[in-house]
Amino acid sequence: MTIKQTITYNDFEKVDIRVGKILTVEDFPKARKKAYKLLIDFGSEIGLKRSSAQIVDNYTKEELVGRLVLAVVNFAPKQIADFLSEVLVFGVNDKNNNVKLLCVDGEVELGKSVF
Repeated sequence: MTIKQTITYNDFEKVDIRVGKILTVEDFPKARKKAYKLLIDFGSEIGLKRSSAQIVDNYTKEELVGRLVLAVVNFAPKQIADFLSEVLVFGVNDKNNNVKLLCVDGEVELGKSVF
């Protein structure tokens, strides 16, 4: 894997990455790849946002509720089948090429920015 193009700090500042808490998780049978529909709370400033996440192979719905995750909150919404995904939740592929979430260790205020 090669390193992507170098960006400036000003480029990085354009990406709004925040901490959110997963409130609800639903199956998403209409998705092309196995996925869940997530409802995530980003605190009073941003509020509730929805996301589609291909994390079915590594997590049960029950394991996800209450988990603190990192997400880009300033991407344009993306239509996925009949669902509008509003944020991009961060993850990385494991050795089996299944997505593992990047999560926050410990309690922090919802909506806090990553720096």
